[in-house]
Amino acid sequence: MQKQYRLQDRADFTRVYRNGRSFANHQLVLYVYEQPKVERFRVGISASKKIGNAVVRNRMRRMIKEIVRLQADRIKDHVDLVFIVRKGATEMDYEKLAKSVNHVMRKASIYK
Repeated sequence: MQKQYRLQDRADFTRVYRNGRSFANHQLVLYVYEQPKVERFRVGISASKKIGNAVVRNRMRRMIKEIVRLQADRIKDHVDLVFIVRKGATEMDYEKLAKSVNHVMRKASIYK
Protein backbone atom coordinates (compact mmCIF):
# COMPACT_ATOMS: atom_id res chain seq x y z
CA MET A 1 0.00 0.00 0.00
CA GLN A 2 1.43 3.35 -1.00
CA LYS A 3 2.23 5.90 1.69
CA GLN A 4 -0.47 8.33 0.55
CA TYR A 5 -3.12 5.69 1.28
CA ARG A 6 -1.95 4.94 4.84
CA LEU A 7 -3.47 6.15 8.06
CA GLN A 8 -0.62 6.21 10.59
CA ASP A 9 -0.96 8.84 13.31
CA ARG A 10 -2.67 7.95 16.56
CA ALA A 11 -4.64 11.21 16.33
CA ASP A 12 -6.06 10.17 12.95
CA PHE A 13 -7.15 6.78 14.32
CA THR A 14 -8.77 8.48 17.33
CA ARG A 15 -10.60 10.96 15.09
CA VAL A 16 -12.01 8.13 12.98
CA TYR A 17 -13.07 6.13 16.08
CA ARG A 18 -14.80 9.11 17.71
CA ASN A 19 -16.43 10.77 14.72
CA GLY A 20 -16.82 7.96 12.22
CA ARG A 21 -19.59 5.45 11.63
CA SER A 22 -19.00 1.77 12.26
CA PHE A 23 -20.06 -1.27 10.26
CA ALA A 24 -19.32 -4.84 11.27
CA ASN A 25 -19.59 -8.50 10.48
CA HIS A 26 -18.20 -11.52 12.36
CA GLN A 27 -14.65 -11.04 11.09
CA LEU A 28 -14.17 -7.27 10.83
CA VAL A 29 -15.27 -3.89 12.09
CA LEU A 30 -14.96 -0.95 9.70
CA TYR A 31 -14.98 2.67 10.84
CA VAL A 32 -15.61 5.25 8.11
CA TYR A 33 -15.01 8.97 8.51
CA GLU A 34 -15.65 11.54 5.79
CA GLN A 35 -12.51 13.67 5.45
CA PRO A 36 -12.86 16.47 2.87
CA LYS A 37 -9.25 17.62 3.33
CA VAL A 38 -7.85 14.29 2.14
CA GLU A 39 -7.34 13.92 -1.58
CA ARG A 40 -7.87 10.13 -1.77
CA PHE A 41 -9.00 7.55 0.76
CA ARG A 42 -6.70 6.45 3.59
CA VAL A 43 -6.68 3.07 5.34
CA GLY A 44 -5.58 1.99 8.80
CA ILE A 45 -5.69 -1.54 10.19
CA SER A 46 -5.84 -2.49 13.85
CA ALA A 47 -5.14 -6.05 14.97
CA SER A 48 -4.88 -6.55 18.72
CA LYS A 49 -2.93 -9.21 20.57
CA LYS A 50 -6.23 -11.00 21.26
CA ILE A 51 -6.25 -12.45 17.74
CA GLY A 52 -2.81 -14.02 17.92
CA ASN A 53 0.92 -13.49 17.92
CA ALA A 54 2.83 -11.06 15.70
CA VAL A 55 2.93 -13.46 12.77
CA VAL A 56 -0.86 -13.80 12.73
CA ARG A 57 -1.47 -10.06 13.21
CA ASN A 58 0.92 -9.07 10.43
CA ARG A 59 -0.55 -11.69 8.08
CA MET A 60 -4.02 -10.23 8.63
CA ARG A 61 -2.74 -6.70 7.99
CA ARG A 62 -0.98 -7.74 4.78
CA MET A 63 -4.02 -9.59 3.46
CA ILE A 64 -6.41 -6.71 4.17
CA LYS A 65 -4.03 -4.17 2.63
CA GLU A 66 -3.81 -6.27 -0.53
CA ILE A 67 -7.59 -6.67 -0.74
CA VAL A 68 -8.08 -2.92 -0.36
CA ARG A 69 -5.29 -2.18 -2.85
CA LEU A 70 -7.04 -4.27 -5.49
CA GLN A 71 -10.30 -2.40 -4.84
CA ALA A 72 -8.69 1.07 -4.73
CA ASP A 73 -10.23 2.31 -7.97
CA ARG A 74 -13.74 1.51 -6.68
CA ILE A 75 -13.45 3.26 -3.28
CA LYS A 76 -14.77 6.79 -2.83
CA ASP A 77 -12.34 9.64 -2.30
CA HIS A 78 -12.18 11.83 0.82
CA VAL A 79 -12.71 9.07 3.40
CA ASP A 80 -10.63 7.57 6.18
CA LEU A 81 -11.13 3.86 6.84
CA VAL A 82 -10.05 1.87 9.88
CA PHE A 83 -10.40 -1.92 9.86
CA ILE A 84 -10.39 -3.77 13.18
CA VAL A 85 -9.64 -7.46 12.80
CA ARG A 86 -11.66 -9.87 14.93
CA LYS A 87 -10.67 -13.38 16.01
CA GLY A 88 -12.88 -15.05 13.37
CA ALA A 89 -10.77 -13.65 10.54
CA THR A 90 -7.64 -15.54 11.52
CA GLU A 91 -8.97 -18.93 10.35
CA MET A 92 -10.06 -17.65 6.94
CA ASP A 93 -8.20 -18.05 3.68
CA TYR A 94 -7.65 -15.14 1.30
CA GLU A 95 -10.80 -15.61 -0.79
CA LYS A 96 -13.13 -15.79 2.20
CA LEU A 97 -11.46 -12.79 3.82
CA ALA A 98 -11.82 -10.85 0.57
CA LYS A 99 -15.56 -11.60 0.56
CA SER A 100 -15.81 -10.47 4.17
CA VAL A 101 -13.95 -7.20 3.47
CA ASN A 102 -16.13 -6.53 0.42
CA HIS A 103 -19.25 -7.27 2.47
CA VAL A 104 -18.40 -4.78 5.20
CA MET A 105 -17.37 -2.17 2.62
CA ARG A 106 -20.69 -2.61 0.81
CA LYS A 107 -22.52 -2.19 4.12
CA ALA A 108 -20.65 1.07 4.61
CA SER A 109 -21.50 2.09 1.01
CA ILE A 110 -18.03 3.44 0.29
CA TYR A 111 -17.86 2.14 -3.26
CA LYS A 112 -18.28 4.65 -6.09
